[in-house]
Amino acid sequence: MSDPKLVIEKADAFTEPLIAKLQAHPKRIVFSDGLDPRVLAVAQEMVRLKVGVPILLGSRDEILALAAEMEVDLTFVKVLDPATASDLPLFCERLKRIQRYKGVKLANACDVVAQPHHFASMMIQYGQADAMVGGNLSVPAAIFRAVLHMVKHDPSVPKVFSVAVMSGAHLEHFGPDGTLYLADTGMIPEPTVEELAVIAEKTGALARLYLGRRPRVAMLSHSTNGSAMTDLARKVVAATELARQRVAASQEEIEIDGEIQVDVALDAAASEVKIPGMVAKKPADVLVFPNLDAAHISMKLLHHVAGARVYGQLIMGLARPAAQVARTVDATGLLGTALAVGLEAVKFHELYPDGELS
Repeated sequence: MSDPKLVIEKADAFTEPLIAKLQAHPKRIVFSDGLDPRVLAVAQEMVRLKVGVPILLGSRDEILALAAEMEVDLTFVKVLDPATASDLPLFCERLKRIQRYKGVKLANACDVVAQPHHFASMMIQYGQADAMVGGNLSVPAAIFRAVLHMVKHDPSVPKVFSVAVMSGAHLEHFGPDGTLYLADTGMIPEPTVEELAVIAEKTGALARLYLGRRPRVAMLSHSTNGSAMTDLARKVVAATELARQRVAASQEEIEIDGEIQVDVALDAAASEVKIPGMVAKKPADVLVFPNLDAAHISMKLLHHVAGARVYGQLIMGLARPAAQVARTVDATGLLGTALAVGLEAVKFHELYPDGELS
């Protein structure tokens, strides 16, 4: 494939262990933006790697024509047009029941469900797929709106947020393993103290799932240990203490540091200067930002300027695994995101074998 966006690069420190785990526990991943050369390249690679069953949503005739043009083999790939799918009437009735429960009336529930993002959300909610990836051809709001409306929420998370997993082994101080988890990169503009604390706890738990060890979470600020005691810094101080309390109560193996500047979080030499006598620590695994602007701008800079790869954003606080990717994503990033939500699905099935999150 001559298009560089279609070339799938060698697995990195983040994706390589995911491949091995999913080969043992393959999952069904639905791509809501299925009519995309990048998705076809990823679907073919998923089948080759034996990590799962790709489900591509969109016009069946157009997807098959694109596959023929690209010479992509769609054996073991499911192609589904929501408008003619056998599950459409069932999903329509379920949406009508949801709306009656909420006291909302839709003019035509089937028109809503037939939209690929909503249909994919229904698929993961009702067990027709294990995880969802979308956004490669759509604005972020379209994905977020669909999953927030169709997928049950995790009651332990007060507000849904998102995490970008970034891989940058070629970069100095880029986490102990060349991987960083950034939150919240897509959902909450100005998180409250409680929301920041939950973001820290849950992102730490997510990092532990992927890393298989105790992660270090840094609650970031423009201040380190009171060096600039503004209202924003005080908010991070309060959120840090609450996050520690939550981690202690849940008995999660997560270390919480804050309020600290990003150089203190990632560079031991900087931390020695700014916090004299501090025991040397490895770089943080998780960076929790004080607001959406700081997180999203940092994510884009690390990707487009420093060359770090982005997987996700993974949508946190839902009862099922889902991710929104950027429209600029390449096939490697798209595959890695599918692997990430696939592993989340493995963990979900281990925790909730009956398929429900209470």
